[in-house]
Amino acid sequence: MRGFRLLALVAAICLLTGSAGCTRQVVGIAMPPALAAPLALSDDGYGVVAGFDTAPAHIEIYTEPQCRHCADLQRDFGDDLAHYIAVGALQVTYRPLTFMDEEYEGYSATVANALFIAAEPAGPVTTTGPQFQRFVGQLWGNQDAGGQPFSGAELRDMALGAGLPAAVAAHIGEGRVGIDVVDMDEANYTFLFEVDPAEAGTPTVFDLHAGEKLDIYDANWLDELVAS
Repeated sequence: MRGFRLLALVAAICLLTGSAGCTRQVVGIAMPPALAAPLALSDDGYGVVAGFDTAPAHIEIYTEPQCRHCADLQRDFGDDLAHYIAVGALQVTYRPLTFMDEEYEGYSATVANALFIAAEPAGPVTTTGPQFQRFVGQLWGNQDAGGQPFSGAELRDMALGAGLPAAVAAHIGEGRVGIDVVDMDEANYTFLFEVDPAEAGTPTVFDLHAGEKLDIYDANWLDELVAS
């Protein structure tokens, strides 16, 4: 089953030959909320939700830590995603997948687990939504597809570089178990297949309000989403 899924998803990724590279001007929006944009787990437990529930735009991002197109998405839109999360215009649910791992405890599983540790409180401190988005940017920006998993020290340093609280970064560096990665992968693949059974690849960005997959190779997709 996993082998079939791997072939299907890799084939789907090969169809995504465009680049999300573009230059955009961020549109002006309302003043930032007084409270920091929160971070939480999705109701099903297999996604990490960055941003306010009251945000007018809600999206899901299906992403694989070794997917080069996913790295392009973060490079081109990561700063804008963090901005829109911070000002309350956007809520993003990240749903990691690990289909490019040859084994269940590989590179992608290590990164996915770190995302869920980042969402856990460390005593009185918690990661905010924008900090989490910057951590995603660090992870995909330092992507080494097909390489060895990040060490605990590397993950900790990227978390600190993204502004995560030191106590949370320490938990990430310790390699704590944040999620059952096998269950997460199975659940998120099921959700992805429901979103787009024809091309169930990554990155996929799904508009939860409109109930449709977004064209992330349109240079203005994010600005238009938050402006609508």
